[in-house]
Amino acid sequence: MNRIYMSACFLLSAMSVSSNTFAQETSAISEQHYFGETPPGLTPKLFDPKVVSPDGRFEGGTFSPDMTEFYFTRKNGKYKKRVFFVIRYENGRWGKASETDIRWPQFSLDGSMMYGGKWFRSKTNTGWSKQKEQGAFLKEQGHGISLSAQGTYFFPFYKKEDKGKGNIGYSRLVNGKHHSPIKLGTEINRGEWIAHPYIAPDESYLMWDVVRDDGHGKTDIYISFRSKQGAWLPAVNMGPLINTNLNESSPRVTPDGKYLFFSRGEWQVKDDGSQNWVGKSYWVDAQIIESLRPKI
Repeated sequence: MNRIYMSACFLLSAMSVSSNTFAQETSAISEQHYFGETPPGLTPKLFDPKVVSPDGRFEGGTFSPDMTEFYFTRKNGKYKKRVFFVIRYENGRWGKASETDIRWPQFSLDGSMMYGGKWFRSKTNTGWSKQKEQGAFLKEQGHGISLSAQGTYFFPFYKKEDKGKGNIGYSRLVNGKHHSPIKLGTEINRGEWIAHPYIAPDESYLMWDVVRDDGHGKTDIYISFRSKQGAWLPAVNMGPLINTNLNESSPRVTPDGKYLFFSRGEWQVKDDGSQNWVGKSYWVDAQIIESLRPKI
């Protein structure tokens, strides 16, 4: 009996030490996920960590599902053109940022695939595969694309009859093949410059940016929730905390589900008459999404 008791105590002690060590490691990594930045509340704040923005030219970026890679861009100032970077969390710390040829990547929920627009890469034992084409179903895909946990793509596509306004549609994965996109209804497809959709992993809500008459004058971020019957509810403007008299766009929720990131900026006219985008990344507690969810 004593041997059994002592063995049990030893096992519980080992489990406790292992659990505490794991909790400490997890906590340490969690603190580093956002480069040591103080998390926001329900009021958006600028996300501009010095490790990715030493000279203030950071625009925005995307975390890998395990949050050990961050792909981002810098623009303006000494960056005459937009430059793409990646930074990795290794050996308990973030390394140095390096330039990459990977542009605006998104990821499947399990992290096995990286995609962006019409291309994708597969995860291999040595990194990412070469870029491959996704298929004809994305032929008319426009700005932005998002993949749900069910393998359904949501993206804007542009046809001549739309006169440049664009529509968000979806393409479901059936028997290993994506079907031609199906346009969503007017609950979502209303306004101009419809772009950059983000679909919740469980497809319970959809966010995107658009210019609408009931907005703040420029591109605003809107959200539509799905009813229990599966229908999309009329879209609502995400409100004055998110949307301002500037352009808000590109909403996306972090892989851990904690924060909503989006871009805020404006188009500036250069001396030669051309336009130049000057934007920054903002983040806010993802509970702001739940505050907009219909109670019934």
